[in-house]
Amino acid sequence: MSRPYYYAAKEYLPGVTIVFDRFHVMKLVNATVDKVRRKQQIHLDDARNKAMKGCRFLFLSNYENLDDEKQSRLDQALKANEPLFVMHTMKEQLRLLWTKSSKKQARKFLRTWAIDAIAEAYDYKARTGSTALMPLKKLAFSLLAHADGILNYFKHRITNGKMEGINNKIKTLKRQAYGFRDKAYFRLRLLHLHAQKVHLAG
Repeated sequence: MSRPYYYAAKEYLPGVTIVFDRFHVMKLVNATVDKVRRKQQIHLDDARNKAMKGCRFLFLSNYENLDDEKQSRLDQALKANEPLFVMHTMKEQLRLLWTKSSKKQARKFLRTWAIDAIAEAYDYKARTGSTALMPLKKLAFSLLAHADGILNYFKHRITNGKMEGINNKIKTLKRQAYGFRDKAYFRLRLLHLHAQKVHLAG
């Protein structure tokens, strides 16, 4: 979704429709959630900071994928902090974008979501004087600026998921080997990537 990559693709692949992958859209959203979380945690008192401790993964996970104990922990952390409650709620709402059946419905949903997000940020600032939710406003404008590429998904229904999975496998392979000095051997290991299995030592 970076601007240089986008314009390079436009220049060298004229006429090709660009689809911003769901993975990268939600990665941007999760990065905003984490930014708000980090800033909020600095200013919390000891009791609320204790409720937030160790919850980073919970904030970034899909709520329905958490078990009852983790959902309860997340709920307690969200009760302790209004900006994080708003940010997490908006993240979960945005995930509904991908369930829309047409580009027209998705466009309407995205526009409404962005307006609500901007309104939440300014309302919180008006009530408290705090800019804690300004990253949410910035996220909303960014998604609107990238709307065409995001909404092209509903025309082509393609995703980058398999390639991202392969990239994660390659990163894991490199991490397990502590890097490869021999590029030819590294290439052979990549060609064998999907056939190999991980075994525990001992």
